[in-house]
Amino acid sequence: MTVQIVEIAGQKMVMLPIADYERLLDLAEDRVDAQAASRAQQRREAGEEYLSAEILDQIMAGENPLYVWRKFRGFTQSELGAKAGISAVQVSHIETGKRDTTRKRWQLLADALSVDVDDIIPLD
Repeated sequence: MTVQIVEIAGQKMVMLPIADYERLLDLAEDRVDAQAASRAQQRREAGEEYLSAEILDQIMAGENPLYVWRKFRGFTQSELGAKAGISAVQVSHIETGKRDTTRKRWQLLADALSVDVDDIIPLD
């Protein structure tokens, strides 16, 4: 690696060929990726839940997150409603967007599904 040190406006600067600079960027990026992978592995080992790409794709494609999570957990609308303390009709209306609901009700549904409330509120 060829490096030249210059001083500009009282600051020492390093000049190097672009290929060397790009290689250093790649190495730095690889290190960041390896650290992220290590942290993800630690979270998996600690029991953090991961969703499949299919589930994420459904939500990103605009399907109602509450519906997707309910199906992922294997609940019917009646079962989720019972667990959250609301009616199956209310669950249906929330999933279809026919009815807005309160933050408290969103929290009840999130707790019943064991997810963060932000995971089930539609992206709109």
